[in-house]
Amino acid sequence: MRLVVRVKLLPTPVQAAALEATLRVSNRAANLVAKIAFEHRCFRHYDLRKLTYDQIKTAFGLAAQAAQHVIKKVSDAYRTLHANLAQPYDDRCLSWQHQERTVSIWTTGGRLKGVAFTGSAPHLALLAGHRRGKSDLAYREGMWFLHTTVEVADVPITRPDGFLGIDLGIVNIATTSTGIRHSGKHLNAARRRHRELRRRRKESRFAANVNHTIAKQIVTEAERTGRGIALEALGGIRERVRLRKPQRVTLHTWSFHQLGSFISYKAARSGVAVIHVDPAHTSQQCSRCGHVDRRNRPDQATFRCTSCGFAEHADVNAARNIASRGVAGWAVSHRCLTRPEPSRPSTTRSRKLGLLRAEKLT
Repeated sequence: MRLVVRVKLLPTPVQAAALEATLRVSNRAANLVAKIAFEHRCFRHYDLRKLTYDQIKTAFGLAAQAAQHVIKKVSDAYRTLHANLAQPYDDRCLSWQHQERTVSIWTTGGRLKGVAFTGSAPHLALLAGHRRGKSDLAYREGMWFLHTTVEVADVPITRPDGFLGIDLGIVNIATTSTGIRHSGKHLNAARRRHRELRRRRKESRFAANVNHTIAKQIVTEAERTGRGIALEALGGIRERVRLRKPQRVTLHTWSFHQLGSFISYKAARSGVAVIHVDPAHTSQQCSRCGHVDRRNRPDQATFRCTSCGFAEHADVNAARNIASRGVAGWAVSHRCLTRPEPSRPSTTRSRKLGLLRAEKLT
């Protein structure tokens, strides 16, 4: 399993100036490569390298590996790169000293040694033991980061004893089939403040942090109870959900797909099974008797079955339906693994049956 670990660099003012100059030069080179690629309609990495390598290496003073990474980046993305986009580094341009928590990194002004970095303890442990491939140098709002790929062993998926259903929504971002609602007035209040101040990046970080927290709590509950996680298949959620105008902003700005991906990768690291189910009518179906009726939802928060009279919070009822579909979906997709092999009659019994058939025929 591949993950991306982010560590924060702590450069001195002189080191920061060298990093900034390197990033700006690399991205100017990338802009030139993108322009040449567009003019010549040349997008394959090999062909684009033949066309631009010598030119950008000479014009911008890039090292050989740095020039090749610039071309590869443009070839992969093919778009004009902005001044704050990441610059890739491999082990020939970047080396790590984990005990000292410093890196040695190439810049256009020479190699910088002893650039300090920091990060959370779990991230630093992953970085020291499982780093693979390239790292990206990025500058965000006055801070420097290295985004590094790590590769960890896959954890075997534990056979689930039932499923924890997750209903995603607007008022409650995520509700579990056990009745836990992950939301709160402070979340929406903070999001409104960010929108009013037009702090787009700050709101994005806020949403990602909330999604990480919710995903961790959901996976921890599933792992503790030995269950899998059943999620809604989110395809077309923005088209199929009908909401009042004030709620549409929340629907279109909150990253439900990000939350689902966080749950999936955290579950994979813990060996928790995840299954995606069709969410059609889960909000209108009674989780007790299975009756489906639009009138079962008299308002946003209430579910009251018109057939059996069962009442529950609407989101909890929907999450229970998702959990039930998760159990059914898992049984169908894994029946070939759980189906017992047919027993074979013993040799003695087979001979006796053969003699009996022979006697009947005679």
